[in-house]
Amino acid sequence: MSSGAKAGLVSADVLRREKQELRKHERSTKHLEEESRNAQTVFRDKSGRKRNLAQEQLGQRLKAEAESKREEQYAKWGKGLAQERQQQQNVEDAIKEMQKPLARYIDDQDLDRMLREQEREGDPMAALIKKRKAKESKEKEKPRYKGPAPPLNRFNIWPGHRWDGVDRSNGFEQQRFARIANKKAVQELAYKWSVEDM
Repeated sequence: MSSGAKAGLVSADVLRREKQELRKHERSTKHLEEESRNAQTVFRDKSGRKRNLAQEQLGQRLKAEAESKREEQYAKWGKGLAQERQQQQNVEDAIKEMQKPLARYIDDQDLDRMLREQEREGDPMAALIKKRKAKESKEKEKPRYKGPAPPLNRFNIWPGHRWDGVDRSNGFEQQRFARIANKKAVQELAYKWSVEDM
């Protein structure tokens, strides 16, 4: 039988012996049963070593916090630091303006300064004011190339101020511009041909 007992016609002695063996076996495994009832689950990795789940959770939490902090910083950089500063400045200016009275009179110094700083198109004094501001700020302007018009390049970069005007390229830029112009001309010609009979 599946329990290990004999099947069929069995004497009482054999049954008694089987029962005693079964009880002895149960007694020998009783302490194992008690131990296993209060035992904690042991988690193991693929190689069979014990895993410390609390330590792993702590590590995952720290990693997630570091990741979220890094993503927050990248999001901040993605927006643009200068734009964020500008937005903060705009908010501060708006708060400052909201604290002022609604009616502004002719002797309002902030309004006067703001109107004076505005550059208007066709202002005859604008050039003089720019020169005066440039002298005040004393910013040294970087030297620029002042020769004949340089050949075009892909990036529209102006040559340096020390360039002698000699084109020492292998002609790649000119070939590229010729290919682009040719492609555009072919597309335009194809479009005109396709709508010719409309």
